[in-house]
Amino acid sequence: MSLQTKTIVPSRYITFTIPNPSIHHHYNASHLRIAVLDSSSPSGRTKFGVIVVPVGLESDWVYSTFEGHLQILLCHTDFYRLVLIGNSPNPINPTSHSPVINPKDQSVIQRAFIRLLNDELKPSNQSSTVWFSTRVDMVIRSLVLGRFFGKIIGEMLIEDVEWKLENGVGTEFRRRMRFRKSPYLFETYMKIQPNKTDFVNMEDVEFEIVDDGVLRPSYLTPMVAGLRVNHLLLNRKIQKGIKPTALCLGVGTGALVAFLNSQLGFKVLGIETDSIVLDAAKNYFGFESSNNSRLCTGHPLKMAEKFATQVETDGFHGYILDDGECLNEFDDKFDVVISDLEAANPSVVMKSPSAEILQKSMLMNIKKLLGVNGVLILDVTIPRERYYDEVITPVMEVFGEMYEIDVENEKYSVVIAASETEFGAFDPSESEFLKTLKKVTGSFPEAVKPVSKKR
Repeated sequence: MSLQTKTIVPSRYITFTIPNPSIHHHYNASHLRIAVLDSSSPSGRTKFGVIVVPVGLESDWVYSTFEGHLQILLCHTDFYRLVLIGNSPNPINPTSHSPVINPKDQSVIQRAFIRLLNDELKPSNQSSTVWFSTRVDMVIRSLVLGRFFGKIIGEMLIEDVEWKLENGVGTEFRRRMRFRKSPYLFETYMKIQPNKTDFVNMEDVEFEIVDDGVLRPSYLTPMVAGLRVNHLLLNRKIQKGIKPTALCLGVGTGALVAFLNSQLGFKVLGIETDSIVLDAAKNYFGFESSNNSRLCTGHPLKMAEKFATQVETDGFHGYILDDGECLNEFDDKFDVVISDLEAANPSVVMKSPSAEILQKSMLMNIKKLLGVNGVLILDVTIPRERYYDEVITPVMEVFGEMYEIDVENEKYSVVIAASETEFGAFDPSESEFLKTLKKVTGSFPEAVKPVSKKR
């Protein structure tokens, strides 16, 4: 194998096992698994990267699949090669994980691997430095609740985890949903709490969803804050006793649908690609359907296209689903369409919005679904240098007004698009709806600003 791995081949992915030379007492499997992935563009990259797979996580999708390996490499733009090395995975998928290695042992383990890595895997014409990297995993321990397979989304995992808070002070328990097709990025979660505090193993305690009025994951909060753009319209409706309406393209745990309904008084329709995701939202994340919050299965963009045709027909009295059911409670255009659709290609580390929704025909369909002063809200993680050409230009071609919220030092943005000009985004008055919006989304509504029509 060393003859093959001495040469860099762009995008090549190889996995193999070798007899364990007794590297360390925690790395005691009979064989070590080694996975090698070369960068698609190795020229100019100087580092030979290595990650030692944590004991107990050998079967985790992040470390055991090509998709996970690729997404780690995409986060290290200076690596011409990334090697993952660890114990061979147990053929039986583990149901729980707890850390077993003291951080002080890491340097000892890394030194033990260096000779092996240099002999077997370091290309002769590349830098001699073996650069050990550590994937920052905030999970302290985990418990698998269920593995499921959807016809469209593939394999999905529901698990409870103890999570290290970003400020380094304390932990919290979360229930999360993960997808094998993109294990490093596609996670959505809710906060949970144990029914007792004096426990050692997560298997020995029951958890319940925490309903604290906080929207999770956190990236959804600035998306909701985008409703500042048409807050005057929404306020007028509510004062007249009319519930504003929202269409959510992509559902996940159902958190956004439930939040819009319970915290802001919306009537919400959520569309998710695979029924297995909706089942999980109901069975594991506490989502309850009602006349004011509905979930349905279908390709979100194809359903939006179908709805756009229906809403403009004479005698329209409710959107019709693929199975023929008529949603009589949704019998008008929407006040907001929120897209939480990511790129399905795991090679795209910057995930949203999906390229499909930026097609002119698709944007026109969404525009048809919006009522007067309605808005489209997108989350954007495309790099800033591509932001204008790939997002702003195509959306502005269809929608006359555009606003944005920059989050995390412009690493992430929310784009709000509208086709009308009667907006109250910068109106000096503050409606009751806007007061409520600020209460549940913090300072994000104040960060809304217009997008320039010129670079």
